Amino acid sequence: MAKKELENAELDIDSAKESLKKENYKWATIQTYYSMFHSARALLYSKGYREKSHICLIEAIRNFYIEKGEIGFWLIETFQKAKTMREEADYYGEFTKENAEDLISKAQEFLVKAKALLSQEKAPGFTLG
Repeated sequence: MAKKELENAELDIDSAKESLKKENYKWATIQTYYSMFHSARALLYSKGYREKSHICLIEAIRNFYIEKGEIGFWLIETFQKAKTMREEADYYGEFTKENAEDLISKAQEFLVKAKALLSQEKAPGFTLG
């Protein structure tokens, strides 16, 4: 399950980059959030848990990874910010090129970190390559 979530994270970040190229900043923002969501889900699944909501997922990552120092606090702040930006883009039509670019960069960092952690943990069903 963790591997599938990382594959989804990669697909979403690639889609976000394409949307950015097409100047579709709304979808770039939304797709980038979902890339982060799938990266976080992969981490949670590796611990044997499933989330019931987006907020629960954020809190689980905080408890399992940030409080143990495996992920920097900046990451959870960025994930929360991305959630808010996704909602603003989706529900209120509020989005910018700069925010989309910034989120894409941070989502890529999150994905790299998630892959590294899962590789170290030898998560069930996960192999690099």
